[in-house]
Formats: sequence, structure tokens, C-alpha cells
Amino acid sequence: MNCSINLSTAAAIAGAALVTYSLRFGGLILADKFPKSKKFNKFMETLPGTIIVALVVPELLSAGFWGGVAAFSTGLCAWKTKNVFIAMLVGMAIVAVSRHPA
Repeated sequence: MNCSINLSTAAAIAGAALVTYSLRFGGLILADKFPKSKKFNKFMETLPGTIIVALVVPELLSAGFWGGVAAFSTGLCAWKTKNVFIAMLVGMAIVAVSRHPA
């Protein structure tokens, strides 16, 4: 098995690591500069949910009917059972069955 790595691959990996850790370190440095108001804290708390919605909704709209059924069933299962793993299995099963009907 040949495990050699060429220089351009190593440079790409090192560059990606440098950018990633620079962003994380910059975030830590800037965290003290953010306003301490309740309004800003509320905004920061709701931000992850809005990012998820921005990522999920376009995919949901392009997934068609069965994608919508799977998404709704996954959400309902997660809400009722409080078990995200089982909910994901339900959603994947619905999509798999819809793509490969018996």
C-alpha cells in the first residue's frame, strides 16, 4: 500500500487547518468585544435555529412529496419520542422505501 502524499495535498490540508483555526481563534478574541445586552444575547441564541432553517427548507422544497413526508415524520417522531436517532431512522426508512418500492 502506497501511503505517500504529494506536496500540493499537504499544502491544501495545512491551508485548510490554518484557516479553520484562525477563524476559531478570531472568534474567541472577538467574543469579548460583543455587546452584553439582552437583545444581542437573544439574537445570538436564536441564530443557530435560523441557520438550520435556511439550510433545510430549500432541500425540503426540492425533495418532493416523499421528502416532505419523511421530514414531517422525522420531526413528529423526534418530538414525540425525544429520540433523534430513532427519528432519523424513520425519515431514512421513508425515503428508502419511496425510492425503491417493493
